[in-house]
Amino acid sequence: SLVVLFGATAGAYGAKLGSDERELILLVWQVVDLHSKKVGTLHKSLVKADNLDLSDQCREVSGLTPEGLGKAEPLDRVLQQFSQLVSSDLKVLGRSSYTLCSDGQLLIRQVLHPETSKKNFLLSDCFYSFYDLRKEFHTCYPSSAAVKDQTIKTMAEYLGLGTDEAEEDFGVWQVKTMVAVIFSMLSEGCNHVFTEPETVKYKYETGPCSKSETVDSETVIRARGLPWQSSDQDIARFFKGLNIAKGGVALCLNSQGRRNGEALVRFVNSEQRDLALERHKHHMGSRYIEVYKATGEEFLKIAGGTSNEVAQFLSKENQVIIRMRGLPFTATQEDVLGFLGPECPVTGGKEGLLFVKYPDGRPTGDAFVLFSCEEYAQNALKKHKEILGKRYIELFRSTAAEVQQVVLNRYMSTPLIPTLPTPIIPVIPPPYTLATGSVRDCIRLRGLPYTAGIDDILEFMGDNTGDIKPHGVHMVLNQQGRPSGDAFIQMKSPDKAFMVAQKCHKKMMKDRYVEVFQCSGEEMNFVLMGGTLNRSGLSPPPCKLPCLSPPAYAAFQTAAVIPAEAALYQPQALLPTTRTPQASAAAPPTVTYYPAQAAQLYMNYTAYYPSPPVSPTTVGYIAAPPGAVAAAATATHTPILPQPGALVRMQGLPYNTGMKEILSFFQGYQYAPDDYNGLIQLSDQARSVLQAPKEWVCL
Repeated sequence: SLVVLFGATAGAYGAKLGSDERELILLVWQVVDLHSKKVGTLHKSLVKADNLDLSDQCREVSGLTPEGLGKAEPLDRVLQQFSQLVSSDLKVLGRSSYTLCSDGQLLIRQVLHPETSKKNFLLSDCFYSFYDLRKEFHTCYPSSAAVKDQTIKTMAEYLGLGTDEAEEDFGVWQVKTMVAVIFSMLSEGCNHVFTEPETVKYKYETGPCSKSETVDSETVIRARGLPWQSSDQDIARFFKGLNIAKGGVALCLNSQGRRNGEALVRFVNSEQRDLALERHKHHMGSRYIEVYKATGEEFLKIAGGTSNEVAQFLSKENQVIIRMRGLPFTATQEDVLGFLGPECPVTGGKEGLLFVKYPDGRPTGDAFVLFSCEEYAQNALKKHKEILGKRYIELFRSTAAEVQQVVLNRYMSTPLIPTLPTPIIPVIPPPYTLATGSVRDCIRLRGLPYTAGIDDILEFMGDNTGDIKPHGVHMVLNQQGRPSGDAFIQMKSPDKAFMVAQKCHKKMMKDRYVEVFQCSGEEMNFVLMGGTLNRSGLSPPPCKLPCLSPPAYAAFQTAAVIPAEAALYQPQALLPTTRTPQASAAAPPTVTYYPAQAAQLYMNYTAYYPSPPVSPTTVGYIAAPPGAVAAAATATHTPILPQPGALVRMQGLPYNTGMKEILSFFQGYQYAPDDYNGLIQLSDQARSVLQAPKEWVCL
C-alpha cells in the first residue's frame, strides 16, 4: 500500500518549499491499495505553527488564515493522529504495511525532518522511506518532462486528467490528482511497479577518508558561521533529512589547530547537495549558517589522510571521538586512562588513545579518545577542566576529519584552505591616531549583514553621514578575515553620536535589524584590540601583555597614494617600544599592506575569538615581506627583528618564575645579537646576565 501525502508551509510553495524555514501548516493524505486499486478515506489536517504569520503566497494559494490555524493541533499531535488514522484505514483494506508517496523530495526532506529535529521529537520509521512520484512518473513515462520540471499539474496534463484546482479545497485536489496519476501508472498499458523507494539515513556515520579517494565536486558544500562548539553530529542534525556520505563532515581548523567556524560536508549525490544549498542562512540555534558550493579537492585537503597510525585508530567504526587538550607533556596512556576512570571506558584500552605529536616527536598536549557509545562520551565530557597533574584538561567532541587534520598536518603554519588574501603592496602611511579618551563621540553598529560594505553603512546612516569624521568608519573582521557583523564610526561630537544612536537603533539593513550604541573612543579602541564591550563593562583582550601587544593601529590620510580598492592588515614584524613616557613619541610606524582584491578604503581590524570550549587563542598576524620590513627599518632607525619568528612569547609560566628559571629553560639555544636588547627594557644586571654566555640564550 501507498500513503499519498501532501503538505504546505506558512511560507514558500512549490519549488522553494522548505527553503525559508517556515513551519508546516497543512497535511493531506489518503491510503491506496496497489493490488485491489482501492482507496481509504481522504484526511485533511491543519497544523498549528509557532509563528502564524502567513506569507502572501501562502494566503493566496492555500486560502488559510491565522485565525483558522490558531484552533488546530500542534505538529506532534497531528503526526500521532496521522499514524492512528493510517493504521485504521489499512485494517479496512486488509493491509498491514505501507510506504509514503509524495510529490517530490521537499516535503519529507526539507520540511518534516528539519522541523521535527528542531522541535526535538522523533518521526516514525515510515518517514525514512518514501516514493518520489515525480521520479516514478518519469520512469513510467520517459518522454514526459524532466523530473525537476514535473509538478502535479504537468503530470495530470500529460495524462489528460482534469486540472481545475478550483473544484476542490487546497490540498484535497492535489492528493486526488496524485492518486489518479498512480492508477494510470498501474493500468495495463504501463504496469508500473514501485520497487526502489527513496531513503533517509537515520543517523550520520563516521569514518576515515583517504587522499587517494575520488570526491565528486558536485556533492560537496561549505558551511560557514558554525558555533565553535558544534560537532559533526550537530552539523548532521542541521542537514537532517539529507543523506551525508560516510565520514562526510570535515570541521575546518586554523593554523593553530583550532576550529574556525567552518565545515566541508560531502553528500551521497548531487541531488542531496542541491537540496543542502537551499538551506543557506537556515539557523543552528540562534545563528544562521551560510551554505556555499565547494570542491572535492577542498574536501580531501581537510578530510583526507594516509597515515597508518590514523587509519588504525579510525578503523573502529561508529565510535564517538573526544578530543583532549592541555595534557601535561609527560602524560602517559596510563595517566589518561586513570583520568577518565571506569565510568567512561575507552574502546580497546590503550589502542583507543591517539597522542598528537610534532614532527620531531615532541608532544603537543593533545590526544584523541574513542568511546563505544554516547553514554561513555557524555561521562567523559563531564570531566571538562578537571585537573591532571597540575593542569586542567579541556574535553570536547571531535570528528575523524579533525583527527586527520591535527595528526597529519601537525599544526601547519598556514591553513589548508587559505582564508585571507596575500598582502602584496607595502605602504608606510603617515601616522594617524584613533580617537581616545572617555568622550562618547563614537557609535558601534552590531548585527550588520555579513555582506554589508561601506556603501551600505553610509546608506544606513542617511543624512548623518556628513557628521562622520574623516577615516571614521572602521569595519571589524574576524580571525579569518571576514566581516564579523560589527563596525565602529567616529562622529564629530557626542551630540551627533547620541542623535544617530537614537535615530538608527534597530533600523533595518537588508533583511536584518542593526543595533546602534553610543560609546567612547577608549571603549572603541579596547574592543578593536580584542576586548569585549557589554553591559557588565569592559573585558580585556585575551592574553594581552604590555610589551608584546600588537603595534599601534594606523590609518591613512587623504593625501596617501593607495590602490583604488584596499583593505588593511596588521603585520607582526614590528613591535612597539616599551610603554614609557619617553618612548611613546619615538614609537615606530606600523607597516601596512593593501591586498589587491580587497573591498574598501577603510581600516579593517582582526577581532580575536576563543575556540571551543572557550580556551585562550593564539593570536597571529600576517607577516610582512622582508623588503617592507627593511624599508621601515631604514626610515625609522629603530631596532627591529630581521625576520618573523626571532622573538618567542611564553604563556603559562608559574607566577614565581624568575629570569634565571627562564634562562635555564632555554639552555642549549643560540643567543640573539646585542641589537635585540633595544626591543625590551632591561636592567643593567639583567643585561650583564644575558650578555655573558652568548651560546645558550635565545629570545
